This record gives sequence, structure tokens and C-alpha cells, in this order.
Amino acid sequence: VQLQASGGGLVQAGGSLRLSCVIAGFIDDDNYGIGWFRQVPGKEREGVACISTQDSSTYYAHSVRGRFTISTGNAKNAVYLLMNNLKPEDTATYYCAIEELTLWVLGPGAVRFRSWGQGTLVTVSS
Repeated sequence: VQLQASGGGLVQAGGSLRLSCVIAGFIDDDNYGIGWFRQVPGKEREGVACISTQDSSTYYAHSVRGRFTISTGNAKNAVYLLMNNLKPEDTATYYCAIEELTLWVLGPGAVRFRSWGQGTLVTVSS
């Protein structure tokens, strides 16, 4: 499975960004979650959001709920993260990832993922 994230950049606090991830080679043969985690050097990975491949239910970390929206393309070969009202604490490298839905951790301590790609850096200035 190959995942390629893009869309990061520098934005002022209160601004918005939309991250995109193209997925290739994924075989959806179980109830997976496709989503995003983020990481700051020296800190734990944090699961941000995921969407179920089975019924498209969405799940969010408490820290981003109400500000971020996750969605997928029709063929589940892309996943998007719309980030509104960005805060300096959202600064991190964001990675798209796939794991069984029941194994997703949304919040700090998200250490296990079946597949993930190169990240895209989001920097939010105050």
C-alpha cells in the first residue's frame, strides 16, 4: 500500500488548510479506518481523525473535534482533512495512515498503523 500526503504549509492562527492523501494498492477486505495522525519531534504520535471504510463513520481526537473534517474520495483511494480555525498547537507533520478501525487511537499514543506514507508539514503561526 502506498500513501502520499500533500497540502501542508504555513498558515496564521485561525486560518485553514486542506490536506490530501492519495492511496494506491489498498485492498478493503475488513473494517479499516483511513485517517491521519500527526507528530512533533520528541513527542508521541497523536491520532487526529479517521473514517471507517465500512460505513464512513468519522472519528476525531478531542483536540480537533469541531475544527477538522475528514472525508474520502468515492473509491476510497483518497482521504482529505479540512482543518479550520488552526491553532499553533496544531503545528506538526501530518501523516495519512490505514489501520483496522478498532485499533485506531485518537489522541496521544497512537503508535500502531498498518500502513502510512510520507508526511506533510503544517506550521501554524501565532
